[in-house]
Amino acid sequence: MTPEIGNEITNKVNELILALCPDAGFTSKYGGTLIETVAGDPKSAIGGLFCYENHASFEFSNGATFDDPNHHLEGKGKYRRHLKLVTAKDIDEKQLEFYLRQALC
Repeated sequence: MTPEIGNEITNKVNELILALCPDAGFTSKYGGTLIETVAGDPKSAIGGLFCYENHASFEFSNGATFDDPNHHLEGKGKYRRHLKLVTAKDIDEKQLEFYLRQALC
């Protein structure tokens, strides 16, 4: 994944999060960006965005509890699930907003 695609994905994800949760905070940690529903409160973290060589991944801290009717979420851990994003189009195609709304409840 090129840096331009990574930046495009990051910018669109951040815009979506702020549209849904204007008080959200973004913290650089673990090689990515953690999302907090209350800026500065690590206990309010819902997950994070991490960019890798071939894709970006939005990791949901409690994604295993989410409704996933179209089976977009990946992972088999006890709590976490993630969406693999290869292009910015994947944000809509894999319904990131649908999952963010569940995380923000």
